[in-house]
Amino acid sequence: GDTVRWIVGDTASGSGSAARAHILVKPVAAGLQTNLMIATDRRTYHLELESTPATYMAALSWRYPQDELAGLTARNANVAAQDAVPVERGLSLETLSFDYRITGDSPDWKPVRVFDDGRQVFIQMPAGVAASEMPPLFVLSSGGTAELVNYRVRGTYYIVDRLFAAAELRHGTKPQTIVRISKTARKGSNSRWKRVRP
Repeated sequence: GDTVRWIVGDTASGSGSAARAHILVKPVAAGLQTNLMIATDRRTYHLELESTPATYMAALSWRYPQDELAGLTARNANVAAQDAVPVERGLSLETLSFDYRITGDSPDWKPVRVFDDGRQVFIQMPAGVAASEMPPLFVLSSGGTAELVNYRVRGTYYIVDRLFAAAELRHGTKPQTIVRISKTARKGSNSRWKRVRP
């Protein structure tokens, strides 16, 4: 191609596996034509370039569905491997608080226990409950208003990334099935497990 009237350079962004190469092309005048070949370790690109006085292409990129699918498959496998690790494995007994009361209706999906680690609340559902039967979780504000809260389901657990004083699991419309989860405070105790020394 024309290396006199077209300025060609390269740069990189990112690092490691996220590193990306960028080819920069700039014509010095309008009405120029040339070709450009870009060779990589996987592909070769042949481009026809034409400079115009009014329009320009700010960026050009290529997508490869096979590469995207491979990356997505790898990410999904990583998430599945993380989900296979029991929730209890990463928790320390000293930080757990089981001071929650479960009241209301008694559906098949009523939680079997609720606890927190000072940062997150873990709601354990019965083992036989299918994901399609698991109801949405609403946190109750101090005024009693129900608000949807972000949570994720891992195995038989709802994991809520914040603490709350009261929440409800709701299913159906008329009649609506409601299970309420309330934080209780033990009198004269910090309600955390303490290690007993012999």
